[in-house]
Amino acid sequence: MEQSKVVMISGASKGLGRAIALAFARQGASLAICARGEQALTEVKNEIQHLGVEVLAVTADINNTRDVERFVALAEEKFRKIDVLINNASTVGPSPIPQLLDTTEDDFFHVLRVNTASVFLLSKRVIPGMLQRNHGSVINITSEAGNTGYSGWGAYGISKFAVEGITQTWADELKETPIRVNMVDPGEMDTEMHDLAVPNCKYELAQPEDCTDVFLYLASDDASNIHGERLEAQTFDFAKGGE
Repeated sequence: MEQSKVVMISGASKGLGRAIALAFARQGASLAICARGEQALTEVKNEIQHLGVEVLAVTADINNTRDVERFVALAEEKFRKIDVLINNASTVGPSPIPQLLDTTEDDFFHVLRVNTASVFLLSKRVIPGMLQRNHGSVINITSEAGNTGYSGWGAYGISKFAVEGITQTWADELKETPIRVNMVDPGEMDTEMHDLAVPNCKYELAQPEDCTDVFLYLASDDASNIHGERLEAQTFDFAKGGE
């Protein structure tokens, strides 16, 4: 990772988002991170600063257009560019995840706003700057539940189906440009969100820190020919460039 790169990550206060942010910080990248929880976000900011790189941490709700605009504007003001956008922020909604028949309209639309609309809002605000600089990588987080419909994954799974559609559509729209748009399925991990989705899980889970190589790769110039792809973090071989 080139030290001059600026990486923007939503939902970076815990779980996979935190792990990705620290992985990029160790590579020398500058970070623009956001989350709703100020205390947890500040803790991640401090961890990043201890690694000796620049970081902007903004408390923001990324399904709110004004918060998205403020976050991106502050990042562009500080760093003058955004090279990599990782749309990581996500929610499972009520826990345990209810069947669709038992899901309220408010809960359904909230999950779609956080998991899907935020991807649209952040990407729409960041991509024009990438096009101006003729350089950029957008990485969206999907799920196995966004590729196959499963009972018990309800609105969350549906929201990830939509993320896959957004990724494919934007990849096709930008195929004649240098901007790359891809998605990553991190697989099941030992996170607070997984605990909410699968309470009392009895099987072994991957650690978020072990699922970051694919993000480093997609952000690098080594992945300049990777566009519109769906990669799985837990089977990704960084040494082979994902082959």
